Amino acid sequence: MEGYQALLSRLRYKHLLMISTLGKRRNLHQAADAMFMSQPAATRMLGEIEKVFGCLLFERTTRGMQPTAVGEMLIDFADNALTRLDRCAEEVHRFQLGGRGQLTVGAIMGAAPDLVAQAIIEMKRQRPLLQIRLMGETSDQLIDLLEQGKVDLAIARYASAIQHNQFDFEPLGNETMITVVRSGHPLCSGDLPPLEALLDDWPWILQPMTTPARQALEKEFEMEGLVSPRDIIECGSIFAALQLVQKSDALLVMAETVLRDHLSAGLIERLSLAVGRTLSPFGLLTRKNTFYSEPIIGFCDILRRNASAWRLQGGLE
Repeated sequence: MEGYQALLSRLRYKHLLMISTLGKRRNLHQAADAMFMSQPAATRMLGEIEKVFGCLLFERTTRGMQPTAVGEMLIDFADNALTRLDRCAEEVHRFQLGGRGQLTVGAIMGAAPDLVAQAIIEMKRQRPLLQIRLMGETSDQLIDLLEQGKVDLAIARYASAIQHNQFDFEPLGNETMITVVRSGHPLCSGDLPPLEALLDDWPWILQPMTTPARQALEKEFEMEGLVSPRDIIECGSIFAALQLVQKSDALLVMAETVLRDHLSAGLIERLSLAVGRTLSPFGLLTRKNTFYSEPIIGFCDILRRNASAWRLQGGLE
């Protein structure tokens, strides 16, 4: 295979687009149509790309064009490269129209929502023309977006231990997880049954299994020698979870900072149940070996400063 620099010098935007499109369609005819070219031309282009890499990238099967192992790697690379090119073009366009760039932040909204909101407000005060996008997702979803270049940074947790090879992580703080039920729930009167009975007899609203919060909860059940609740509603949306807990007899485990306003309004009540204690700290996640522009560096500095101040005030554990 040719050297790294030689490969880059021969790889073009149209090649990346072909690899990405074929990776999505898995059909050469459909990929050609999507790129507004004839199928023979698409076949020649795929041949050119495979010649550059000196190996087969897609195998023709009865199920369509299936990527080889190298093909899968190149599909991921092409998707990420095209996403970043699109974002760069958009940022240049905004600059030409009088804007001052773009910052896309991903955050688990349970991670001290006031901390993230305050950092964004401060950033906009300093740079009024900067376009800021905030995407609230679960940690596993945010890490996927960060890997794909669809967010510049994430305030989240590692979803798996091996991800330290891809991302740098700076702890910012931790959440206090509490268990709540609707106002007037039968469990709010009298003594609370043991956890084992609660798991057996009542429905629970829990985050998806892929999230660190859910994994920490399941670890605690395991350490206590207990099995997961029998009756579970899996919900990755904070808004939906809050609606569900108010309209049902289910128990909800979530960060106290997210539930604070609903608790103050009397819409939900807190149970004296200690779960979610093993949840790891959340922090600032960025891609390794990546050059970051000034707005991103500035936002990270604001987050660090505010998180430090909050810790001194007891706002973050």
